[in-house]
Amino acid sequence: MHFLKGLVVSLLPFAALAAKKPAADKFQQFHTKALSSTPLKLDDTSYGQLTSGGRDYSVAVLLTALENRFGCQLCREFQPEWDLLSKSWTKGDKKGESRLIYGTLDFSEGKGTFQSLGLQTAPVLLLFPPTQGPHAVSDSAPLRYDFTSGAPPAEQIHAWISRHLPDRPHPEVHRPVNWMRIIAVTTTLLGTVTFISVAWPYLLPVIQNRNVWAAISLIAILLFTSGHMFNHIRKVPYVAGDGRGGVSYFAGGFSNQFGLETQIVAAMYGLLSFATISLALKVPRIVDPRTQQVAVLIWGGVIFVMYSFLLSVFRIKNGGYPFWLPPFS
Repeated sequence: MHFLKGLVVSLLPFAALAAKKPAADKFQQFHTKALSSTPLKLDDTSYGQLTSGGRDYSVAVLLTALENRFGCQLCREFQPEWDLLSKSWTKGDKKGESRLIYGTLDFSEGKGTFQSLGLQTAPVLLLFPPTQGPHAVSDSAPLRYDFTSGAPPAEQIHAWISRHLPDRPHPEVHRPVNWMRIIAVTTTLLGTVTFISVAWPYLLPVIQNRNVWAAISLIAILLFTSGHMFNHIRKVPYVAGDGRGGVSYFAGGFSNQFGLETQIVAAMYGLLSFATISLALKVPRIVDPRTQQVAVLIWGGVIFVMYSFLLSVFRIKNGGYPFWLPPFS
């Protein structure tokens, strides 16, 4: 009896070591698989083995539904980012110092798991904390990432996982070089430089033309003085009903206006500007006195009529304005 008791006591350290060995072996087993292919493709059985109790490591599992018959657009959009994150993390932590395993469980391979967790939607990202070892936490319930804002980039998921893995290495996300984008940008830049070099002798006279800049400046002034920016800020309607079955083109009050009203006012300002410029620049160059006199009367009449119309519009905006000009009252 004393011999058997002593034998049992002597074997207790080996029994404790054997009890601890499976958890460590399980992590090494899954980590070795992850080095060759990550994230691990799981099914109900491997999911249960990976996330079962007695873990001295963490597990990040994406439960998804990638088949077209499920119609999960978010799953397909997020999958490349998830693959990029898991590959970057595993490649940067080949020794397994972060004690983290990445896995993916598709609905077609894990219907039992989806049913046991009561999941009705996908994707679902779960982070299982360790239940033993130096990084163990008191609450072993998995943490769940919220996908309410759409498919997040890999960097955002990396930050979320790193926040819950303190005092461990956090390998960075390394995106592959997008050669097609570099080639496209380089080709576009070279094409633009070539086009400018060839067309510059023809573009320079246009750029230096004062009339072109005067026209551009005049158009910009007309747009902003007529209230174009006001329309974009306030999102005003184009026209409105007048309450009698007709259409109202001008809104009463200085704090209101319609989209068409802005265009009408801009046209009035443009015609007044063109008439003034013609009287100042074009008419004096007319050699024939009679033609010059007719031009003065025509442009003067245009200014008078358009200014009369402008005053009538102003009276619509401000009913108490006392001045007016014929033919508009």
